[in-house]
Amino acid sequence: MQLGLNSLGQKIYKAKEKNDCCTRNCCGSLRSFDMKIKDNMDREVIRLIRPFRCVSCCCPCCLQEMEVQAPPGTTVGYVQQDWHPFLPKFSILGANKETLMKLEGPCFACNCCGDVNFELKTKDGDQPIGRISKQWSGLLKEVFTDTDNFGIQFPLDLDVKMKAVLMGACFLIDFMFFEKVGEANQRSSVFS
Repeated sequence: MQLGLNSLGQKIYKAKEKNDCCTRNCCGSLRSFDMKIKDNMDREVIRLIRPFRCVSCCCPCCLQEMEVQAPPGTTVGYVQQDWHPFLPKFSILGANKETLMKLEGPCFACNCCGDVNFELKTKDGDQPIGRISKQWSGLLKEVFTDTDNFGIQFPLDLDVKMKAVLMGACFLIDFMFFEKVGEANQRSSVFS
């Protein structure tokens, strides 16, 4: 289960992954899933669908992708990994798979005593407009717990559908770069 908090620390969403035990244990962070995101009234407001894909910079035909539905059943966008030999790059796509924004991470997505920032840019990749950050939460918490803290910054006038897609991008980044071996069964992430 994962929690979404606003900037005041109030719970606004909770997410629950629907999956089977075999897939979680055998495929780990590469696993496919169907994640339901519910609001405070326990209504499903967003659904994230991730198909199984391998992770390899040598295999550009099997890049990661996630479909974002809001409300469930209505696709509002996709997060699609772009091939690059050493940088984590993604395209934020609309419902018709048109590129709307780009997301680019650091060469090494590890957080040794600091935040890891994935820069959100315009569709041509020139101008920064926001970021998704894996926030450093202290040595003890990082080493001894499964909790991760993420922050998402975006333009105030961004369409609410694209905000949902960016939330999906945050989950995909968490699974791809920050889920450790043995965490597949129980994870808790806080998004602010």
